[in-house]
Amino acid sequence: MTVQWYFDVLKKYAVFSGRAGRTEYWMFVLINAGMTVVLEFIDVLLTHNAAIPFEGLYTLAVFIPGLAVLIRRLHDTGHSGWWLLIAMIPVIGWIVLFVFTVKGSDPGMNDYGPNPQWNS
Repeated sequence: MTVQWYFDVLKKYAVFSGRAGRTEYWMFVLINAGMTVVLEFIDVLLTHNAAIPFEGLYTLAVFIPGLAVLIRRLHDTGHSGWWLLIAMIPVIGWIVLFVFTVKGSDPGMNDYGPNPQWNS
């Protein structure tokens, strides 16, 4: 069931509207990190150079879905997707963005739609 969260994000490849619950976001991040580590390991084994193909191609492939789910997660906490740009501020920006992603969902409706937990 955990992998289903990952595939649900990929199915919504470039959907930037709506909301993504905490579980949807963090399961995608967890599985994405695991896939990146495995592919990096395969790259090193096959090419003896960590800078070549599989991991880089995978990262390019999941960049848009990762960005989309992060923006939907910000929407779920009542923030505009433009808050993503706060990450450009060293250290403090990343901390603020992290706090937004671990924050609980806005109950019920907000400006970005209904609570995703209530639509199951």
